[in-house]
Amino acid sequence: MGSTDGKIAIYPGTFDPLTNGHASLIQRGCQIFDHIVVAVANDTPKTPLFTIDERVQMAQEALEGVGSITVEPFSGLLVDYAERRGAGVILRGLRAVSDFEYEFQLALMNRKMKRHIQTVFLMTDYKWLYISSTIIKAAASLGGDIKGLVPDNVYRRLREKYGYPYPLNG
Repeated sequence: MGSTDGKIAIYPGTFDPLTNGHASLIQRGCQIFDHIVVAVANDTPKTPLFTIDERVQMAQEALEGVGSITVEPFSGLLVDYAERRGAGVILRGLRAVSDFEYEFQLALMNRKMKRHIQTVFLMTDYKWLYISSTIIKAAASLGGDIKGLVPDNVYRRLREKYGYPYPLNG
């Protein structure tokens, strides 16, 4: 069992792309923890729109000046990564009851593997309850106006990726 500092939290995700819901949760997490490592998952069953390097870069740009954070890619088991980083907490966001069931299972599995690493859940701010990276990409791919739902740099990258002009015309 490694020594961990409960003041460091890992906030993992694919962040494909980072949304304002993610950013809000990170900002709120900075009020609780001394440092948050935003861990961008490289190993994912999903097929990301953006490369791991693009996702890390977008998150770094969007979160510049937000508390004490580090944004970096990670591979492998989350609890092993958390232990290597000296984190005693995995921070997770919940939007709805449907999120809870899945997150609860993950938290229990992580706890089984590394009992000294805790999972802390924060409820998403009500303004962001309905958004997810998947919904954002679906709307953006069809030219939908997602401004205000993602950080400005992410908005620009999505518009470019899907071949729509920036700024939004019309």
